[in-house]
Amino acid sequence: MNIYRMTTTMLMAAMLMTMAETTAAKEAPIQRKQLLNTEWQFAENDSDFTKAQAVTLPHDWSIRHRFDAKAPAGNEGGYLPTGKGWYRRTLTLGKAYEGKKVRLYFEGVYMNSRVYVNGHEAGGWPYGYSSFWVDATPFIHTGNNEIVVSVDNSQQKNCRWYSGSGIYRNVWLVTTDKTYIDDWSIAVNTPDTHHVQLSATVVCADGSTRQLQRTIEVEQPRLWSPDDPYLYETELTIPEGDRVSVTYGIRTIDYNAERGLLLNGKPIILNGACLHHDNGILGAAAYDEAEFRKARLMKEAGFNAVRTSHNPPSESFLQACDKLGLLVIDEAFDGWRDKKNDHDYSTLIDTWWQRDIDAMVLRDRLHPSVFCWSIGNEVIERKKIEVVKTAHQMASRIHAIDPQNRPVTSALAAWDSDWDIYDPLAAEHDIVGYNYMIFKAESDHERVPQRVMMQTESYPRDAWNNYQATLTHPYIIGDFVWTGLDYLGESGIGRYYYEGDVPGESWERPLYPWHAAYCGDVDLTGLRKPISHYRSMLWNGGKTCMAVREPDGYHGKVKTSMWSTWPTQESWTWPGWEGKPIEVEVYSRQPKVALYLNDQLIAEQTTKEMKATFTLPYQPGTLRAEAGNERTELQTAGAPAAIRLTADRDSRSLFFVTVEIVDALGRVVPTADNDLTFTVSGNGTLLAAGNGDIKDEDPYFDATHHTWHGRALAVVRSNGKKGKFTLAVSAKNLPTARLTLK
Repeated sequence: MNIYRMTTTMLMAAMLMTMAETTAAKEAPIQRKQLLNTEWQFAENDSDFTKAQAVTLPHDWSIRHRFDAKAPAGNEGGYLPTGKGWYRRTLTLGKAYEGKKVRLYFEGVYMNSRVYVNGHEAGGWPYGYSSFWVDATPFIHTGNNEIVVSVDNSQQKNCRWYSGSGIYRNVWLVTTDKTYIDDWSIAVNTPDTHHVQLSATVVCADGSTRQLQRTIEVEQPRLWSPDDPYLYETELTIPEGDRVSVTYGIRTIDYNAERGLLLNGKPIILNGACLHHDNGILGAAAYDEAEFRKARLMKEAGFNAVRTSHNPPSESFLQACDKLGLLVIDEAFDGWRDKKNDHDYSTLIDTWWQRDIDAMVLRDRLHPSVFCWSIGNEVIERKKIEVVKTAHQMASRIHAIDPQNRPVTSALAAWDSDWDIYDPLAAEHDIVGYNYMIFKAESDHERVPQRVMMQTESYPRDAWNNYQATLTHPYIIGDFVWTGLDYLGESGIGRYYYEGDVPGESWERPLYPWHAAYCGDVDLTGLRKPISHYRSMLWNGGKTCMAVREPDGYHGKVKTSMWSTWPTQESWTWPGWEGKPIEVEVYSRQPKVALYLNDQLIAEQTTKEMKATFTLPYQPGTLRAEAGNERTELQTAGAPAAIRLTADRDSRSLFFVTVEIVDALGRVVPTADNDLTFTVSGNGTLLAAGNGDIKDEDPYFDATHHTWHGRALAVVRSNGKKGKFTLAVSAKNLPTARLTLK
């Protein structure tokens, strides 16, 4: 079988055109892959579709509810309900579908899904993070067909973070001839930078298979990297008519304890972020543009790598990482056989682990962004000898089906003094993941000098020490902070709070009304926190920047938690604190920093750990820091005067609109706590509204919300029709702001 055409994203000339005329004559009159996200009906906790509502996928029914302290998912699930749901859609097929292979492709259903086609159970999948295929061919006919999907997320607790509920990723209709290219059989290997090896399996009409293989020589390859994420595209075609477009990058990965991680033969250190799968105020719904925005926020925050904690991500997210240039640790599971929650993956592992590993690797192995597979996270049974066998089985399976032979890792942790006994488990990994344990690196290196390490989770406040560890030890290839983005669930992790509030960490006791984690470098609205600017300066350089620590006692006596940093804002607006001491942090790569208040020199300091901290009495006005020829300033904001709306760029169907309360000079008023009302007219619908306050009990689906630190976020979805919509945002005593978008 020949592959006879190759194109790049720059429209390279056609190659190997030996069968073009034959293929053109047999092209199917219907589209091979069609998005099936519209015209669904949904019924929650009742299979009676007379009570159903119309929904468009992706759909997460949990986020459409109010927070509830008694929700069974509790702290872990963000105090939102779960339960059961049913989806139904009519699929109308014309005569062109006669004799075709008709499959349904579900990118993700949480969880315990069952798919029925015209009353026949045709497939389904228990693990809510795996993508899966359903062969509808035996059950469909021309005319109207009924597709029903049942979802059961009622067994709680089953996840340690917010999972969402429902068909929360895309669904596709895939139609081919009875002889077709198996989508997940396609593999691309670049053994060196001048040769691309492509392979796939052709499934024949009689059920037999045959292999398709080809090696393409590329004379002057443009190599994929975070700095230049260049993608190639190849079309695979068989004489029977099926054709599949394959996107990939040409790059090499190598690693050793002497030189660290090598990308295209050059050392690279990973400045990484852990991410959960949700999209903040949108819940678990994996809208393509929300997934792209999530990756872009990480890229803009200075990260060059992400870890998909603790499950395979959406395809859209990996496509965004390919395009934007983010390296990815693609992770399969949170735990193995010893449970963390009563209904977690421990109930599935014995019968499903290989199918779920296959689903992750076969789906994702084409992505150049994926440089490493992870098989687990802080598994409870790590002291049992059986754990070594489990790790060996999973790693061996991955190496057997990934022709690029990417390294395998998992995130190891210890809460006692028994770290060294994990050596047999660590030896089953190509790269060993350390969760909060990188302080063991030097002694581990002496004991196991060939071990390659990376810190797969770290505390945000340890940014400097972790940065230094990767610089001084080549066998430590990077650090992944917990986390890049604030997320729903694991409620209260990373929070700061005040004396008198419920104390402790999320696993110790319920922390309602906290319903999310605040450990991210970026908050739920997409705003970078000061720790993000500091971390990016360490890794990437950049201009001097400044932030102010909330005075202890301003709102109450501040208490911090394990994953938190001190509450710090880019604000010089602290009414009521006049004359009292306040601390200012200046982040700079310059050796010295001078601080001025209202053009009066306060002090000059030598930076330490690329930071200088000043204490001075608070006085309104202009605060300015100067370092070398760099300067940055903060100004005291006046009274709220207007609402400013700013739409996220690169939007076509999903629009993220930042809402800010500003004074007469356009400065954000960080003390503003205005109640907002959102109205959408025209060809759009308000999907969600929220702010960065993880203690705010207002639901995200409502048309009202208040600002926090002068800021909020609205998400508007196109109704699928060409035209415009207008978002109007109003607040008491402020003029209504309007934004019109196409």
